[in-house]
Amino acid sequence: MRWSFRIARIAGIDVRIHFTFFLIILLGAMYWGQSGPLGWAFGALVILLLFLCVTLHEFGHSLVAQRFGIPVREIVLLPIGGVAMLERNPSRPLHELLIALAGPAVNILIIAVLVPVILAIQLLPGREHMRPEALIMGQLKPSLLTLLVLLVNANFWLAAFNMLPAFPLDGGRVLRAVLGFFVSFPRATRIAATVGQALAVVLGMVGFMYGNLVLVFIAVFIFLGAGAESMHAQARTVLATSRVGDAYNKHALVLTADDRISRVVDYLLTSYQPDFAVLHGRQLLGVVTREDVLQYLANNRYDKYVTEILREDVPRVDFRATLEEVRDAMAAKSSRVAAVYDGDIFLGLVSAEDIAEAYAILRFFRGEPAGGAMSVARAGGASSA
Repeated sequence: MRWSFRIARIAGIDVRIHFTFFLIILLGAMYWGQSGPLGWAFGALVILLLFLCVTLHEFGHSLVAQRFGIPVREIVLLPIGGVAMLERNPSRPLHELLIALAGPAVNILIIAVLVPVILAIQLLPGREHMRPEALIMGQLKPSLLTLLVLLVNANFWLAAFNMLPAFPLDGGRVLRAVLGFFVSFPRATRIAATVGQALAVVLGMVGFMYGNLVLVFIAVFIFLGAGAESMHAQARTVLATSRVGDAYNKHALVLTADDRISRVVDYLLTSYQPDFAVLHGRQLLGVVTREDVLQYLANNRYDKYVTEILREDVPRVDFRATLEEVRDAMAAKSSRVAAVYDGDIFLGLVSAEDIAEAYAILRFFRGEPAGGAMSVARAGGASSA
């Protein structure tokens, strides 16, 4: 995700923090800052531990997904929570059900660990006056007991909120998984998305009635997330019906290692082709994209060989793969182009635009109404906490 940086790599999963994450730490410190320097430190610690719980929530999803053979690209922490970026959605309802439940289960486990500790502290001499209900109402100053009760409270609401039956929350995926045992995946997604958007409308109305802008923001987030999930499922169904061998550009212009960037500029000016394979004989050396050329020209005046700017790490797909599988492969490497092969023989390139065009044509022949733009770089997200 853009504007984020990696802080750790655990179990093969990158943990990244969005740069805006530090704003919520500052707000937490300011909230408790009335207690002096200790309050500032306490407020920052509360936020950090809360997001540690969010990270563990996302690892709950991620580790179960890995157990079912689904790669997890990264976990990103945002001011509004966290998201685990799965490279694809589960193909079986049972797998999706267990993956979705794993996150809230982690929060319940954290509560089960912290509650006995709180009770033990309550039994210590001189602590009888420290009632947990008073802590929740904010009647005590920063302390270990305050911290623990706040974490229990936060984990309870984290689990409860995520179990709302609305995409992109865990509850929406649980609902789809349960429906998936009885109806097809597309229909299960449509039903779950409709339920989620109806719930979002209710939450939005309640937020407006009581002037709660946070609730309104959550409602908009849920409504848009449900719509995006429905569109993704629809695209998945359509793209699964066509092979990439029928969609890649069979008449594309190609480059050789002896060509210079000026040749690519000529091609860009005289054709609609945005990506160019660089070949040595019939062997693919890499790909040069319009973005690569424009970026180079913005900072350089020298007419170098195309081998100086080509990309070598483009996804490689078999010509028999479905467009859905190709889209997933491109999303896994954050690439908008893939190389199509028949065994070891390079056939050509397929781009995000090629897949989007094939999607539009397939929908037309299926008699479906025109919809919004399809995002090829979409990756399955386990949850947003």
